[in-house]
Amino acid sequence: MSQPIRLQILITTQPGRGQEQVDAFERLAPIVRAEDGCLQYDLHRVVGDPDRFVLAELWASREALAAHDVTPHMVAADAAAPAFRAGPAQVLELEAAPVA
Repeated sequence: MSQPIRLQILITTQPGRGQEQVDAFERLAPIVRAEDGCLQYDLHRVVGDPDRFVLAELWASREALAAHDVTPHMVAADAAAPAFRAGPAQVLELEAAPVA
């Protein structure tokens, strides 16, 4: 059985262009959330910095995430992002820390 895949994606936009990230996310989120295997897809702005964000994603399996990455809407979103982002997003895959 596949384990869920949890991602935290760090995003920085060009100065003063954070709202463009929010607008892009608002258009994309309903489509992504409707994908098979999407359990969470939420954007959070970093307090005190309107141009920095964390995107929290949770996928039912590695296969669901792989399918998501090649959807036409994600390919288009990835192609449009450099217009307002300061650089590539940093993708962090998380695992649960052992409890002592």
